[in-house]
Amino acid sequence: MAAKKRRFLPDLSAEQIADRQLEGLKWTVGHAFNGSPFYRARLGQAGLEPGDVRTLDDLARLPFTNTEDLRDGYPLPLLSVPEKDVVRIHGSSGTTGKRKILSYTQKDIEVWKDMFARCYELAGLSVLDRVQICVGYGLWTAGAGFQLGCERFGAMAVPVGPGLLDIQLQMLTDLETTCLCSTASMALLLGDEVLKNGLRDRIRLKRVIFGAEAHTPKMRRQFEEALGVEASFDIAGMTELYGPGTGLDCEARQGIHYWADLFILEIVDPVTLEPVAPGELGEMVVTSLCKEASPLIRYRTHDLTRLIPGECACGLRMPRHDRIQGRSDDMFVFRGVNIYPGQVAAVIEKFAELSSEYQIQLSRRGGLDFMAVRVERKKDAAMDASALARAVSEEIRGQILVRSQVDIVQPGGLPRSFAKSKRVQDDRNQD
Repeated sequence: MAAKKRRFLPDLSAEQIADRQLEGLKWTVGHAFNGSPFYRARLGQAGLEPGDVRTLDDLARLPFTNTEDLRDGYPLPLLSVPEKDVVRIHGSSGTTGKRKILSYTQKDIEVWKDMFARCYELAGLSVLDRVQICVGYGLWTAGAGFQLGCERFGAMAVPVGPGLLDIQLQMLTDLETTCLCSTASMALLLGDEVLKNGLRDRIRLKRVIFGAEAHTPKMRRQFEEALGVEASFDIAGMTELYGPGTGLDCEARQGIHYWADLFILEIVDPVTLEPVAPGELGEMVVTSLCKEASPLIRYRTHDLTRLIPGECACGLRMPRHDRIQGRSDDMFVFRGVNIYPGQVAAVIEKFAELSSEYQIQLSRRGGLDFMAVRVERKKDAAMDASALARAVSEEIRGQILVRSQVDIVQPGGLPRSFAKSKRVQDDRNQD
């Protein structure tokens, strides 16, 4: 990347990034304090005013915000501009009946466009690429973000949306799309359909940009091989912070470059909320630097990742975080042990005979918690299913310190999803 002329990717030193972050932090705190009753009250409770932010170290003095703040402020939470300046809203699903709604000014939209165009450039696309967008449109930020960025970048957008497998295959073959944008689960599903229909030699895909759910390296290799692509790229993003496009990994696959000139990223312990050491796993916290309508100040994303120190081999000087390992609120407690689904996925990753697809089912039997893990085997798996199940169960016992019943199912035996796969089914409190 270093030798190529960049249209959208900034070439900033660490000192230049820090200068922009301090300038943006001061502006954001002042803008939110003056424009939002919520932020004025929250900062006042902490005994802070905009002038108290003088250095980046003062970030640690600012209070956290969270999902509950968005839901409590429904329908237009965190609004820091007059409503007449809002040109769009986007929302994500909520578990309490209230969606998380975020507002956008026209400047916010323009920032989002440029931010996403950086991702397409980092993925090595050109204006000659045809980009098949297979994510949700409407209230969701996904489809709008991928399309805005694609049009800003100058490539051809093919906005199919999720599902619609017949149309997906038709666009892949007739339009010869070269880049697929989807969840990892959707890429897996399309890969299966391409192979099932004997279309591998008729498609011209070169790249996949995927995101929106935690994945394993095995899952990534599986859809890359099925689709025959040259490379795939893990994209980061969330509705609260514009949408998808806040960062992308590069061909070096040494972490996700995130746009530190547009937001500050902290990694904290999800329990103590204290910073963790560089390289340690923790919860991602973000602070926007130029977001007008719904600015974020130390927003707890609940996404689990780690900062990656040092420079990337690709030459881009933007800092990096690791792929999303899961969510702090996805953790479940089983017989007194705190477990993340990603820990089970990491065990499955060790077995070459298994695919990346798995489900965890929790139930209660005779007053005791019971955990069953269903995993798909590969078509060419040589090990006996019962022996493989015992080996996986023993590895889970050794790595996670819990007992489980492991069932090995045939390829395609687990349900597929157009969006995010549901990994955990907890039936312990169904009565």
